[in-house]
Amino acid sequence: MAAAAPEWATKEPCLMGIDEAGRGPVLGPMVYGCMYCARSYNNTLATLKFADSKTLKEEQREELFESLKVNSCIGWEVDVICPKDLSAKMLKKSKVNLNEISHNSAMGLVRKVLDMGVLLAEVYIDTVGDPEKYRIKLAEKFPGIKFVVAKKADSLYPVVSGASIVAKVTRDRALRNWVFDETALNMHMKTGSGYPGDPDTKQWLEDHKHPVFGFPTLVRFSWGTCTPFFKDAVEVTWETDELDEDATNSGTAKRQVKLSSLGFTGFKRKTEEIESSGKGRCKFFQARKLELVRKF
Repeated sequence: MAAAAPEWATKEPCLMGIDEAGRGPVLGPMVYGCMYCARSYNNTLATLKFADSKTLKEEQREELFESLKVNSCIGWEVDVICPKDLSAKMLKKSKVNLNEISHNSAMGLVRKVLDMGVLLAEVYIDTVGDPEKYRIKLAEKFPGIKFVVAKKADSLYPVVSGASIVAKVTRDRALRNWVFDETALNMHMKTGSGYPGDPDTKQWLEDHKHPVFGFPTLVRFSWGTCTPFFKDAVEVTWETDELDEDATNSGTAKRQVKLSSLGFTGFKRKTEEIESSGKGRCKFFQARKLELVRKF
């Protein structure tokens, strides 16, 4: 359940800015942030020295973030998308590309703020893809709200600059406080910038790869940057339940698929008859005389 909106946000039309941090790096989460205020506060907002987070030093971003957190005339929210979720969506059978993930995150923030009770009248967004197509998509999803989608919106609109700071500081803190799920020795966070072209980042990937298990969950393993690190990786062969035409015609109901460390092969479930009879099932189940039980 969404938290309640500040009282002023439920009584006066509001404007909101949305921006992201961490779209390009191969390491860490992508964070979408939003900041909103009453429309009447916009002129004051312009005096608070918010700017595109990329143009500010870390100390300046931290200071501005702390100031907006205690400003009772400003509200903010974030959506943190972890590396594992990014890669899973981009590699699933019905792939979700990064632009769509970004759009869904931004729309999720709009929905969240509306559900809180904020009287949202205008939304300013740094574009992902074609600005006009993105604007139309948003307007159709949320009729009645004015959307302004622009390139470099974080340097054009103070409310987007504020959102940029929210997103960037949240991502920076997530990386600083990252706790590895993995327990391997000698793991560290001296990752460099996290961008694919950074030599320190490439060295970190080299040091933290595993020939069977791939990378730690800090890594977006769907990124093309990761592929060269697994030229000599262990190749895994899986049995699949997919029935291909050649196998069916020849009376063989099994085939094997090879799964690299960086990709997945989808499968189709067998029919209920094959599952219940056990015919053509995985040898693991056949050897143990295990049956699929639907009723107890």
